[in-house]
Amino acid sequence: MPHRLPLFPLNTVLFPGASLPLRVFEERYRRLMADVLKEPEDPAAGTFGVVGIELGHEAGDASAPQLAQVGCMAELRTARRNTDGSFDAVVEGGSRFRLDAVAEPGDEHGYMRVETTFLPDEVGEGADGYAERVGRLFGVYCERLRGLGVSADPQREFPSAPLPLSYAVAAAMLVDQADKQRLLEAGHAAERLQLAADLLRRENRVLASLPVLPAGRLLQTEVCLN
Repeated sequence: MPHRLPLFPLNTVLFPGASLPLRVFEERYRRLMADVLKEPEDPAAGTFGVVGIELGHEAGDASAPQLAQVGCMAELRTARRNTDGSFDAVVEGGSRFRLDAVAEPGDEHGYMRVETTFLPDEVGEGADGYAERVGRLFGVYCERLRGLGVSADPQREFPSAPLPLSYAVAAAMLVDQADKQRLLEAGHAAERLQLAADLLRRENRVLASLPVLPAGRLLQTEVCLN
């Protein structure tokens, strides 16, 4: 069934089950936050869509950004309005969706509303075997990060079931946005885990060759794993 969602485009990818802190300062997204907090009895209150920006910027860009075609529902966990009107919020990823059309493009102070279709979460054939492989590779990945002086142990225990594991590893990996988007768009957990295994092998080779982790990756690691 199609659903109409307020949309918050970001230069990042949100995964189901993952937490994401937001600092909301631009006027149109302040309005979005105020709107989704208005009706607490509404089942859709406190939710909006997050989709990655493939070309363009989150704020201050007069042209419409080029958006990815698959995003993730964001469910507000905490939201605080500051004295300057900005918001500090934490969201958690919910269901994935396909972006079908822009229903309301917004105006100079507004935000987009889009028509979406929620995507099913399927496990896929061979997922258990891929999950075991990814678990081993991710363990090596964290060990190599620790060897470079990075505390790489996630704060919460990782799931072992293939579907939640596929999302947890995808969210924690330090890969670029295009790779993250491919992980989000995977048709089922087995496909996502297979892709994650390929990426982890690549990243493990890179980490094994580095005498010191570059500063940019060190910062990204602290954000992703904490």
